[in-house]
Amino acid sequence: MPTTDLFVSSAAPRFGFAGEAGSTHLARSYMLAELQTLLAYTPDPETTKARYRTAVIDENCLGKQSGQTRKLTCRHLRRLYALDPAVPIFQALRYFWARDPDGQPLLALCCACARDSLLRASVPLVRALPADTPLPCAAMEEFLTTAFPGRFSPATVTAARNLLATWSKSGHLVGKTGKVRARATATAGATAYALYLGTLLGARGPLLFDAPYATLLDCPIGDRYNLAGMAAQRAWLVMRRISDVVEVSFPALITELHRGWFRE
Repeated sequence: MPTTDLFVSSAAPRFGFAGEAGSTHLARSYMLAELQTLLAYTPDPETTKARYRTAVIDENCLGKQSGQTRKLTCRHLRRLYALDPAVPIFQALRYFWARDPDGQPLLALCCACARDSLLRASVPLVRALPADTPLPCAAMEEFLTTAFPGRFSPATVTAARNLLATWSKSGHLVGKTGKVRARATATAGATAYALYLGTLLGARGPLLFDAPYATLLDCPIGDRYNLAGMAAQRAWLVMRRISDVVEVSFPALITELHRGWFRE
């Protein structure tokens, strides 16, 4: 399996990171459109886990044709995003989601990478591609069969297509019949969220801007600093920078309880 340990840690589950081997991408992409519809339907950031379930299954806010499909959709969304205000990484996702609509594709990608093993595993493959380089489905299939030998050969094609769909919706790939490497559009909110996730995993100072979630922003490190500065101007984070010394904090998101988890 590809080394993606830096995207999770043994101490991270209480924050919402998921290190288990299962993956929604065996059945779906990262479901950006469904997440956007659901969060627009439930605009209160304190919406409960039970309320999300009611919205998807009982009220059919996503317009699914059958009760079974609604249940599966709810299960997939929970697996990708938790849909629970008590889970810090989802609470933070909602915080930036409303404040930075243009950043939603990358916000969702960062959260999904924190919780989906196949998506995490595919990060090095996509990130290493130079601009305008094709990424055919066969190449993604080969990558999966090599990375996970004997694990899911009948599902390899489906998983490969779903991963390509996710990376296309996030902006890292373009093209309908053939996928080609492009550059995603980083925003201040997506940058703040990526730095928040890195903070939860223990990155600090300049290392925070080159941590795994920050690389998903798909922009030069100088741009990450500039976007973080924009986020600070909007009071989404606090950043102090003097020469090569930088400190980033999230007083609106990281509570005393969370700091206690860090110490543990």
